[in-house]
Amino acid sequence: MLRAIIGDKDAQCIRPARPLPPLIEIEDNLSVIQLGRTISSNLPAIIHPHLNEISLTREQTFKRDRDRLVIAPRRTLQLDEALQFGLVPLVVGSGAPAEVLRGYVALYLREEVQTEGLVRNLGGFARFLEAVAFSHGGVLNVANVARECQVERKVVEGYLGVLEDLLLAWLVPVFSRQARRVLSSHPKFFLFDAGVYRSLRRTGPLDRPGDVEGPALEGLVAQHLRAWCAYRGGDDTLSFWRTASGNEVDFVVYGPLTFCAIEVKNTTRVRPEDLRGLRAFREDYPTSTQILLYRGTESLDLDGIRCLPCERFLRALRPDTELAVDPVLHQAE
Repeated sequence: MLRAIIGDKDAQCIRPARPLPPLIEIEDNLSVIQLGRTISSNLPAIIHPHLNEISLTREQTFKRDRDRLVIAPRRTLQLDEALQFGLVPLVVGSGAPAEVLRGYVALYLREEVQTEGLVRNLGGFARFLEAVAFSHGGVLNVANVARECQVERKVVEGYLGVLEDLLLAWLVPVFSRQARRVLSSHPKFFLFDAGVYRSLRRTGPLDRPGDVEGPALEGLVAQHLRAWCAYRGGDDTLSFWRTASGNEVDFVVYGPLTFCAIEVKNTTRVRPEDLRGLRAFREDYPTSTQILLYRGTESLDLDGIRCLPCERFLRALRPDTELAVDPVLHQAE
């Protein structure tokens, strides 16, 4: 087993001089700008933020950039595929993504963590991974996770630190600038990839399709927004908004030129109640822009809120365009 190779934390990445290609597109042969130097690989890759290079075996390796990858896309990965299998290059480029994904989770997320000496109790860590997967895309309650995996709270906090150190998960804080209401204090939790989430998240007869697909979609959007913020130079931040009374907005992107609230719905139709959180956010922050992303095909303007097809939004996401620009309407202009 080869040791994970971590890039130089102090090295600076070159910002792209040309528009960023959509994040769910891949190519068979790529050149990327990584940590100020050009590298090449004959394995598939996707744009993905905050990753490192991992060697799964002595024969198979793939490049993963801690900060940013810049690639020229050649073929398109469909949104449904990305939600099912994720965007890990080794998985996306294989002929049997489901099998490779299972092997990836078993080999790296469990065995590699133990090999590196990061966790002593592998059984407890495996239970933790399954329990914390239910928090993907949701507010993280450490006490509840500890109770589910039958370990102490401080152990769960240590496990979370391991995931963050290995860049396998990250937390989204609460947006609290000039808060006018009592807000939630817990962050949101995301595993780094939708496929890894679905592989860890056990399902059964009591689960509805939306119970799994909804968080997967929200996580995929989170990946893209996080990459968009990184490409902008680091001044834009990603957070979420949740009040004590239950009003919530999935994401808030805030920066020198950006103030955008984004809600993600895994539905083909927009219902009036889907806009409740965005309306509440607008009351507190009238200068913000509100966007609802959904699985439909039409771009709508409902009560001043942009409702955009999620897949179209992700494919058009580039660091040199603002989040509120609808790609179809923009082209028509």
